[in-house]
Amino acid sequence: MLAGVENSLTRVGPAATVAQWVEVHRLAVAGREPVIARHVGRQVARVWLRTSRFADVEALAAATLTLGPDAGACYDLGWAQSVTGRPRPALDSYEQALRLYREVDDHGNEAATLTSIGRVYNGLGDRQQALAYYGQALPIVREVGDRAGEAVTLNNIGRVYAGLGDRQRALAYYGQALPMMREVGDRAGEAVTLNNIGLVYDGLGDRQRALAYFGQALPIRREVGDRAGEAVTLNNIGRVYDGLGDRQRALAYFGQALPIRREVGDRAGEAVTLNNIGGVYAGLGDRQRALTYYGQALPILREVGDRAGEAVTLNNIGSIRFQEGDLAGAEEAFDEVLEVFRTIGDRGSEATASFNMASLLLRMDRVDDAIEFQRRAVALAEQTGDPALDQMRAFLVQLEQEQKG
Repeated sequence: MLAGVENSLTRVGPAATVAQWVEVHRLAVAGREPVIARHVGRQVARVWLRTSRFADVEALAAATLTLGPDAGACYDLGWAQSVTGRPRPALDSYEQALRLYREVDDHGNEAATLTSIGRVYNGLGDRQQALAYYGQALPIVREVGDRAGEAVTLNNIGRVYAGLGDRQRALAYYGQALPMMREVGDRAGEAVTLNNIGLVYDGLGDRQRALAYFGQALPIRREVGDRAGEAVTLNNIGRVYDGLGDRQRALAYFGQALPIRREVGDRAGEAVTLNNIGGVYAGLGDRQRALTYYGQALPILREVGDRAGEAVTLNNIGSIRFQEGDLAGAEEAFDEVLEVFRTIGDRGSEATASFNMASLLLRMDRVDDAIEFQRRAVALAEQTGDPALDQMRAFLVQLEQEQKG
C-alpha cells in the first residue's frame, strides 16, 4: 500500500516503545482525553500499517473515534478496511476524512485522501471515477511540493491505465513515479511501483522482464515488513511461472502467498490467489479441483465488491464448462463476464472475453455470431496493444473463411 497521511509529530520507535504508546492510547481513550488519543493513535497506526497489522489499526482507529470525529483516525480506518477487502466501508471512512481535512485547509492530507479514494474505486473496477479522484489529487501535491505524494499519485494513475489495457501509458506513469520514489527514499512505494511495472511486462508477454521486476520488489517488501505486499508479489511470481508452464513452481509461490493473505485479513487477495491456484489445476487437467478453487474464490469476490475479479473467475468457470461440453453453461458465464468488463471499461479483458465467446459460438455452429464477437475482440486488441492480437486476427480470418464455406 502506498499512500499514507503524515504529520509533524515524531514517529514511534522500537517495538517496546510502541507497546508503551498503545497503553497510553488505551488510558487516553478511557480517560476521555481526545488530543492525546489522536496524537498517539496516529503514531502507532503509522507503525502498524507498515507491518500489515490491519485489524489492530482498525480497532485503534475505532477507539479513537469514540472521542469524536478525527480525520486521521477516519483515514486509518479507511485504509484498514480497504486492504482487508471492504471497499464500501472504506469509501465512507475516507469521505469523512476528506471532509474534515478540507474544513481545516489541510491540503497535503486532502490530496492523500483523494488518492486513497481513487485507489478504492480502481479496485472496484470504476476506473473513470478513479482517474477523477487522482486528477484532483495531482495538482494539490504538486502545489504543496509533496514529491512523495506526487509519486504515489503517478503510480496509481499508471495502475488505472494498466487496468484499462493501455500498457504503454501505464509504463510512462510508472517511469515518472519510480525515480521520485527513490529520490525521497520511499522504499515501500518503490517496491509497489517495481511490482506494477512487472505486471505490465507480464501482460505484454515479456515474462523474464516481469520476473526481474518482481525479483527487485520482493526483498524490499520483506525489508520494510510489508506482509500484504509480499503476498502480492509472491502471487505475481506464481502467475508468471504458471504462464511459463512451470506449474509446480507456480503452486509453490501461490502456496506461500495464500497463508500470508489470510494472516493479514486480505480477503480480496485471498480470492485472487485461490483463483490462480484453480488456474494451475485447470492447466494440469484437474478440472474438478480447479472448479473447487474457483468456487471458493467467487463468493469472496462478490462479498468484497471486486467486479473485475468476479469476471475473471466467472470466465475461468466458463472455460471449464466449455472444456467439459456444457456449452449452454459456458455461454451463460461468458455473458456475465462481458457485461462486467463493459461496465467497468476494461477493454483489454473485454477483448479476451470476446475472443472466448467467439470460440464458444463456433463450437455451437453459430458462425455469424462468432464473427461479430471476434471482430469486437480484434478491434479492442488493436486499441490496447494486446500481445495475442495476431492470434485474434488469424482466428477472425478462419471464421470468415468458415462463413464462406
